[in-house]
Amino acid sequence: MRYDFAVIGGGSAGYAAARTAVSEGLSTVVIEGGPEVGGLCILKGCMPSKALIESANRFRTLERAEEFGLRASGIAVRSDEILARKARLIGEFAEYRQKQLEDGGFDFMRGRASFETPNQVCVESLKGGTETVEAGCFLIATGSEVRVPDVPGLTDIDFITSDQALELTPFPESMIVLGAGPVALELAHYFSTLGVQVSVVQRSTQVLRGIDPDIAAVVQSALAEHGMEIYTDTQIRMIRPLADGRKEVSFDYEGRRVDLVVEVVLNALGRSANSKGLGLQLAGVETKNETVLASPTMQTTNPSIFASGDVCGPFEVVHMAINQGEVAARNAARVLGFRKGETLEKVDYRLKLFAVFTEPEVAVVGMTELEADATGISVAVATYPFADHGKSLVMGETQGFVKLIMNLATGEICGGAVVGPHASDLIHEIVVAMACRITPAQLAAVPHYHPTLSEIWTYPAEELAGLWNKTRKG
Repeated sequence: MRYDFAVIGGGSAGYAAARTAVSEGLSTVVIEGGPEVGGLCILKGCMPSKALIESANRFRTLERAEEFGLRASGIAVRSDEILARKARLIGEFAEYRQKQLEDGGFDFMRGRASFETPNQVCVESLKGGTETVEAGCFLIATGSEVRVPDVPGLTDIDFITSDQALELTPFPESMIVLGAGPVALELAHYFSTLGVQVSVVQRSTQVLRGIDPDIAAVVQSALAEHGMEIYTDTQIRMIRPLADGRKEVSFDYEGRRVDLVVEVVLNALGRSANSKGLGLQLAGVETKNETVLASPTMQTTNPSIFASGDVCGPFEVVHMAINQGEVAARNAARVLGFRKGETLEKVDYRLKLFAVFTEPEVAVVGMTELEADATGISVAVATYPFADHGKSLVMGETQGFVKLIMNLATGEICGGAVVGPHASDLIHEIVVAMACRITPAQLAAVPHYHPTLSEIWTYPAEELAGLWNKTRKG
């Protein structure tokens, strides 16, 4: 079986790449070896977790009814019904993705692929037997898998991962979440809101390591206010099972030893690239700690083999995986001569974007203050609090703020962040602004309806515009 372009992995990155390759005129095949079709986002990531979090957020709204002059009685949590709704939604999403893969104008194979040569893979069919697939270019889009870190005693207990957390019913009375990244905090928020006593244990000095500390501080304070215990800057000594089935986690915190006993331990300490078993060494593709090494053109160390998504990083988010897959497919067309005379395209990470669906939400685009300091780029920063904003006051959602970052060399907006209500939606105004390379003054001049959450951006924009004018005059 001979193709121009062969995609290993049928998730978001793989499907986007295959669809793009077909539009470029490449004969294409997608090889999916997982037991289910859909990819991490649909099956075990974005969509199921957000379905569960939506139930938690609706419950929190009902609990706050009296604050708005309302009365709600008989409120109860039915974990089995929450999971049933999630399962129905995910089933529909996965069915639609399978239909896209089967009717996408490319071949779709169900089997596990491994390289035998740089231009040939052996596909072990899920139904039995093997087939050989040759291609001019390949794309590795096999995603990631849960990582089990070297934590003392972790493998001695019956812990759960984010995969099992999505199916957990009935709810336990108590839980420890190891880690405080986006997945960890989202699941902690879900369980805590619905009545589980949750403790978060994090090794680094703040939650959401890597974001600006002022944003992390708001998230940590809000989650603690909602009843969660959060321990940062810790060192785990030991995790051990107890005779009654519970688990004890011992760690150092603020100069003392803390021993917590809970029913469930959730390992949310990250994921690793799913690159094992692909025979990459036979294809001349190098990895580092299982992560496939890829350049901004999405080429690996073998220029005819590309990678996209979680298997190569550097940002494990769906929209970036899709972008990488599309760039890889177009570059494969160039390598194969379908786009003659064109230089290879590079992924633009300037608009890197992520969101965390806690309460309050967090969203960040572009450069952070930490990154500006680390790279020596001179920036100006302006913030504005939701506690002084009309629409958020009406909503009763006053925690957090928005932040704009301006490059002092160009006057352009180079970053933005929100911690507060609807942050994942509000951030896109700044994504568009940065894509168009506009200045704070131009953003401030755009009409914003009142009262809306969106108009909050005009306040830091006006502040930075004034600063820019003073800087130029000075």
